[in-house]
Amino acid sequence: MTPEQQICKECSIQFPIEADDIEFYEKFKVPAPVRCPDCRQRRRYAWRNERVLYRRNCDLCGKSAVTIYSPNKPFKVYCPPCFWSDKWTGFDYGHDFDFSKPFFPQWQELQLQVPRIALLTKNSVNSDYTNHSNNNKNCYLSMGTFDSENIMYSTNVLKPSKDCMDCYLMSFEAGAELAYECVDSLRIYNCQYSALLKDCTDCFYSYDLRGCSNCFLCWNLRNKQYCILNEQYSKEEYEKKIVEYRLGSARAREELYVQFREVIEARALRRFAVIERSAAVSGNSIINSKSCLHAFDAHKVEDSKYAIVCGDAKNTMDSYHYGYACELIYESHALIHDYDVKFTHLSYDNSHLEYCDSCHNSENLFGCVGIKQGKYSIFNKRYEESEYATLKEKIIAHMKETGEYGEFFPPTLSPFGYNETQGQVYMPMTKEEAAAKGYKWEEVIPGTFGKETLTPESIPDDIKDVPDIIVKEALACVRCKRNYNIVQAELDFYRRTNTPIPRLCPECRYRRRLTLRLPRKLWHRQCMCDYKIHENTAKHAHHPEGQCPNEFETPYVPERKEIVYCEACYNAEIV
Repeated sequence: MTPEQQICKECSIQFPIEADDIEFYEKFKVPAPVRCPDCRQRRRYAWRNERVLYRRNCDLCGKSAVTIYSPNKPFKVYCPPCFWSDKWTGFDYGHDFDFSKPFFPQWQELQLQVPRIALLTKNSVNSDYTNHSNNNKNCYLSMGTFDSENIMYSTNVLKPSKDCMDCYLMSFEAGAELAYECVDSLRIYNCQYSALLKDCTDCFYSYDLRGCSNCFLCWNLRNKQYCILNEQYSKEEYEKKIVEYRLGSARAREELYVQFREVIEARALRRFAVIERSAAVSGNSIINSKSCLHAFDAHKVEDSKYAIVCGDAKNTMDSYHYGYACELIYESHALIHDYDVKFTHLSYDNSHLEYCDSCHNSENLFGCVGIKQGKYSIFNKRYEESEYATLKEKIIAHMKETGEYGEFFPPTLSPFGYNETQGQVYMPMTKEEAAAKGYKWEEVIPGTFGKETLTPESIPDDIKDVPDIIVKEALACVRCKRNYNIVQAELDFYRRTNTPIPRLCPECRYRRRLTLRLPRKLWHRQCMCDYKIHENTAKHAHHPEGQCPNEFETPYVPERKEIVYCEACYNAEIV
């Protein structure tokens, strides 16, 4: 059936609404969206401030707290212990819905009254600078980190890990130990500056290795050891050669990183998408999933579409950063253990929620903010079950008349400036572009400049020459010039792993790691494999001559330099 075409209300591009999309909307009793998938995702991004941290006093206990809300934000902000305590209740702020006014202005009044949690963190020890995280110990400036210990400057450490720094692990299956600057890897030990490693130990500056150990500047290897640039060495030759690379030197490391990027861009074969043990799916980084379209970073996801960073979820659509047993989710962000939830932000362990924000352990809420252990409530006011159901349907009918019902919260209600959020990371805009689309902007982003007490040139090149006093110095990033510090646990890690002091600040290191990951978008391409370049053309029986005819949807934009293969050609060469 030919899909219905819709014109995006925001960017005016045409986008399809498939027949199965309509079935989903009918099941959820929501109208079809009037914005394209990208514009819908931008709205959800605009509600996720992961990394821009401030200090302000808790509005309940008065203690200084690390928070994602700048001091100029017009909210009450409680530190995590106060927010989760019994010292207050969101029901104190309940009020009636006024049918003479639109929904969102009334909801915003409630949003401004109810306290917000400074950082979303639970059940953690000595991990004050973590966000969207829980069950951690001794973690620092790490976001989306769970059940882990001694993690620093890392993102999406979703499975138990230990002693890792500057990683973007993004694995729902297993964690890592003693990893530095690794991306999209699992079950690795003592690995550095690598991507797409699985079951590897002692691998450095490598890409797409499995079951390997002691490999250096390698790519596309399986079950190998003592290899450099994909050439086999004896154990003794390998160890001698590694010493010559002078891994403790910052200058040597910078040269190695340049070589690493050149190797993976010019030599490594790229599978069109990382899709494993899955059926009827499209997107990238999809594991153990089925019937999952336009999905990115998905594990154990079924019957879903436009799903980004999700695990253990089914029957979901247009949602971001959610999972751990989620079902029937639509147009939402930051959900865990939720069932039948739509148009909702940052809410855990709930069922039957609509247009809610920061609600937990609750059921049957509509238009609520900051409710904990509640049910049958609208605008933070309790009702009897039958009264709740009647009033909810009446409000939905009112919202349809005002044109408010059916999509995620408008950007004007986001608690953040767009430049504080993941929107600026994945879909950047200028201040003027953001304003034209109705997004806020934070004028004072935290950071100090020009206060360094130690210039980059003055930092000892080799980690063995770095004195203890460096933890009291202010350094300056060689890229953005922002000042940053080295904390004691960080220095201990560098010394333990023979890693030089980084010359980039944590934010620039994070942005550089992201360049090893692919866009959350798809392009149509043809496999680049040509039979003439292979020694054993029998492996490529599906195209005995000429370029492989297979086509696919891939996150590799056609202008990129990498060699991109279909699944069959990739497996013929690598597996």
